[in-house]
Amino acid sequence: MARKKKRGGAKVPKKKKCRFCATTDLRIDYKNDRLLSRFVSDRGKIVPRRVSGNCARHQRRVAAAIKVARFLAILPYVREHYR
Repeated sequence: MARKKKRGGAKVPKKKKCRFCATTDLRIDYKNDRLLSRFVSDRGKIVPRRVSGNCARHQRRVAAAIKVARFLAILPYVREHYR
């Protein structure tokens, strides 16, 4: 009886640590556009938790801060127009 060769299965990615839980001196603030822009994609969408590595609590706070910053025109709703 011939044995089947094992093929490479899906690799389980390493769990990302929440940067806000790891360092307590980082604060989520709607005025900090440099920090918030890291959590916005090139199209202007808010990056999901599984990509950013944030915990649920901090992801909700980041999303709320991005929405306030957009309302106050600190961050754009949509990035450049793509063709």
